[in-house]
Amino acid sequence: MTPPTPSAAAPLEVTDETVEKTSAPVNSKGSESRSPGRLAWTRFKRDRTGVISACIVAFFFVVGIAAPLISKLYGKDPYTTYASQDPSLLDAFAYPAGPNGGMSSQFWFGVEPQLGRDVFTFLLYSIRNSLGIAIAVTVLTVVFGVVIGVTAGYLGGKTDYLVGRVIDILLSFPSTLFFIAFMPVAYGLFVADDDNIPTSLRATALIVVLTFFGWATIARLLRGQVLALREREFVEAAKVTGASPMRIVFKELLPNLWTPIIIQSTLLLPAMVTTEAGLAFLGVGMIDPTPDWGVMIARGAQFYTQDITFLLFPGLAMVIFVLAFNLLGDSVRDALDPKSKR
Repeated sequence: MTPPTPSAAAPLEVTDETVEKTSAPVNSKGSESRSPGRLAWTRFKRDRTGVISACIVAFFFVVGIAAPLISKLYGKDPYTTYASQDPSLLDAFAYPAGPNGGMSSQFWFGVEPQLGRDVFTFLLYSIRNSLGIAIAVTVLTVVFGVVIGVTAGYLGGKTDYLVGRVIDILLSFPSTLFFIAFMPVAYGLFVADDDNIPTSLRATALIVVLTFFGWATIARLLRGQVLALREREFVEAAKVTGASPMRIVFKELLPNLWTPIIIQSTLLLPAMVTTEAGLAFLGVGMIDPTPDWGVMIARGAQFYTQDITFLLFPGLAMVIFVLAFNLLGDSVRDALDPKSKR
């Protein structure tokens, strides 16, 4: 007779270790379910370029918001012509008398040629004004683009056809040329040709014109997204249950559109910064003595052969900000949509 094998003869011994292994939860900490927003934030934090870019962008926003406080602590303002108080700041040719554009412990970034204004405070307020206009344009452009694009895509039919043709017309315009042509027209609606245009009117007209020509791109993108989403099962199910169009848009469609909206916003703002500065440089946007990135670059372009310092600071600051925001937009896109990762 064959003796029984040990595995058959010996009963199965259950130890505490076995119980712990079998009773361990199926979902460990590393694999527990997380929301899409939390996953995107985790991916973004791993992107060193995105984190550094976000810090640089945040620094510029803080500087712009705190410009009056920094100016007060610094003891100077962007409008006073300090050369009239101290003629020794400029030489006989109205250029900064000191080295490197007159940089000193009293004037950190030097003084402006001819007028002798403080470059540091002028740059602070330039950042504040340029970013303020760009943010206002971006917010209004995104709002109008979302409303028009979602409405056209959801309603379809004649509404979609009409909106689509308007978008095609706006996108066919050479935007820079029309900005230059429309700005005097916008000013002339409120002020006579020989009157001085208030700074507030210039800023308002810039925001209106840039918004009018800027919403079409994001509206076309969202219109295409909504045309695809409205045929999905969850939208059809919401219609069957009797949900109103407003509820379908806000509860079913918009939650699926946040990713393209956020990505387009992060890419739109630096474009508006450069556009606003370009219009100021061409003399159809903000003008001297209002602090603005474009105004500073236009003034610096007049003196760069003799003194490049005044042109260096605004040009370098704008390049750093635009580059950082573009890199931030790429990182946000990669975090929200891993399939598009570079």
